[in-house]
Amino acid sequence: MKSKSNKFLIKILLVFFLLIIYIYVLAITTLPDQLVVFEGEKISIKTLLGFNVRTRDEDTIETISNNNQAISKTTGKTALEVSLFNTINIKNVDVDVLPRTKVIPVGNIAGLKLYTNGVLVVGMSEIEGADNKKYKPYENTGIKEGDTIIKINEQQINSTDELIQTVNLSGGKDIEIKYIHGEETKECSISPVKTSDSQYKLGLWVRDSAAGVGTVSFYEPSTKTFGALGHGITDIDTNELINIASGEFVTTRILNVTKGESGTPGKIQGTVENQRNIGKIYKNTKFGIYGKVDNLASLNIDTSKEMEVALREEIATGKAAILCSLDNQKPQEYEIEIEKIYKENNYDNKSMQIKVTDQRLIEKTGGIIQGMSGSPIIQNGKFCRSSNPCTSK
Repeated sequence: MKSKSNKFLIKILLVFFLLIIYIYVLAITTLPDQLVVFEGEKISIKTLLGFNVRTRDEDTIETISNNNQAISKTTGKTALEVSLFNTINIKNVDVDVLPRTKVIPVGNIAGLKLYTNGVLVVGMSEIEGADNKKYKPYENTGIKEGDTIIKINEQQINSTDELIQTVNLSGGKDIEIKYIHGEETKECSISPVKTSDSQYKLGLWVRDSAAGVGTVSFYEPSTKTFGALGHGITDIDTNELINIASGEFVTTRILNVTKGESGTPGKIQGTVENQRNIGKIYKNTKFGIYGKVDNLASLNIDTSKEMEVALREEIATGKAAILCSLDNQKPQEYEIEIEKIYKENNYDNKSMQIKVTDQRLIEKTGGIIQGMSGSPIIQNGKFCRSSNPCTSK
């Protein structure tokens, strides 16, 4: 009886030990690779017992050892080292400390056209060959949905048309494919299958561009740059962040605003066809879309409305305003309430929870709807980052 009791206790201890390991592994994997903060802003790293955070450069970052926080002191690039019991280095977090800056809140809806670096794999399917047999050329190659094909036989692939043409020219011979999986560049060999219409196919569904509309958050006059959306653009099929090679930033015409109801999100619909160029997009990140403005007049903003960007510690719960345009006119300010601030979140753009209190906006949209993400939030005369999906009605 005692032997059975001991075995049961050992099993419980083993399960408990494995659970602890799992929690620590999960905590390590959720640590960010990179942080971007402003000069004087606090940095918080989510840690567990035994985690220690220290900086490589005390001139740029000052660490606060008792709660694993840090304060950005001067502009520059450095790294935070996360270790276990100050012995085992488990992660280096790159930190960019940016100077305090002034921006012009925008709030206009604009059109976005993104072109991928290579072609994005969005699906896979069997192919019926000319012999009426079923084939999966991609099987056991390592290629997955969400990967990006960049080269075939050392030839750069920039579009779906280029991929189709190159595969057909192979005549069914093995082709060498170079593709990006996550942050790794990999290679594989695939044998295209000839179909009944004498075309050669790989069984891969691919896409080379994306388009849509979203709200412009800010314009930064000194660098002529803009930020939009407050979140990155992901592929609808793979839910992966689209790796872009270039993009266009154009005016848009709002066609319809669908009011959000309980259980049904609303949305803004617009067109990017036959619109004026504003600038170029060069970066698609989880924090938003960024680019350079070439035609400031098309952005239609008041350049006298320049204001400081608030640090996270300067944002308070309470009344604020959201700036957005819903009718092809100049953006208007609407009252909101900042209900909660996530001061320890340096990982994505969900820095606050807001509630729409302005009846005018509630009547039009029912709250924050698709297309409004990126709408600038203003409090006490400062730009408080942009709105994001972490909102309430």
